[in-house]
Amino acid sequence: MSHYVGVDIGGTNIVCGLLDNELNLIDKVKKPTGAANGVDYVLGSIASMIDELLERQRLVRTDLGAVGMGNPGFVDPIRGVSLNSANLKWVDVPVSEKLGALLGLPVFIDNDVRMYTYGEAVRGAGRGYDHVMGVTLGTGIAAAMVNKGELYYGSGFLAGELGHVPLDGESALCGCGMRGCLETIASATGIARIARERLERGEASILGEWFPDGRRDGLTAADVSRAYDAGDKLAKDVLRFVGASLAKGLAWAISLWSPDIVIVGGGAANAGERLLAPTREALAPLLLPMYRERVVITTAKMNDDAGVIGSAAFAKARAANG
Repeated sequence: MSHYVGVDIGGTNIVCGLLDNELNLIDKVKKPTGAANGVDYVLGSIASMIDELLERQRLVRTDLGAVGMGNPGFVDPIRGVSLNSANLKWVDVPVSEKLGALLGLPVFIDNDVRMYTYGEAVRGAGRGYDHVMGVTLGTGIAAAMVNKGELYYGSGFLAGELGHVPLDGESALCGCGMRGCLETIASATGIARIARERLERGEASILGEWFPDGRRDGLTAADVSRAYDAGDKLAKDVLRFVGASLAKGLAWAISLWSPDIVIVGGGAANAGERLLAPTREALAPLLLPMYRERVVITTAKMNDDAGVIGSAAFAKARAANG
């Protein structure tokens, strides 16, 4: 049992990775999730992907110590159950039991953001730090905390929903049903929404030339970064506002969790210093000196591979602990 598999499952794609005993990523395969086809289809597809990886590396299932999976939504990692995944339309699915029966192997699952952060903590930007906080900025926002190699869960395994902290003065409707949530602003979808709204108000921007009326639904956070690099004032204003909003959420989280490092990942994190520089600037006056002087704010190192590596590392640790 010299190898482990990490699975990062999303509403659109599944990525399976094969890792050696030192958690080096050897090979990976990516396929559409096909969630509309049902739970059994998705889990069967994962089993086939794992077999494909093993065949390519001339290994068999008995060479695997365990399989780990990062699952979107709310997860009970003790029972291995997907409690509620909006992206997959899964409710109370015993994933560990079902996939374990297909593979004849121990399977361990947890929330995908926790697995992403765990991966960055053990092999990425958080390596060498005792207290690692991860924040992913994608369609929404979520956070996780790893303390000396141990994940923090909170009551009901609900810790980390930073995206649903409401901000004063904000009223955009969030997917959760509340208004003014942080993730309506500081996310990839939030960045694009704010840029579109400012164009609709008639503000001048190169984005208006790239996305005239009737085409603005295609505008993304990546386009805002591209406009920023072209010197566009609107794009710079948007990322400055988003960074300041993110800073408010981080100020609360840092004061509560006191991390050594905050690792920002996800699609919106591709903006890099365009977003993190204004975030740090706005964050500084919101923190007491003992927090401000010690915490590092940086982007993820592994990004796309963090979830796969974190899931495999999680499975290895859980298998070793029985």
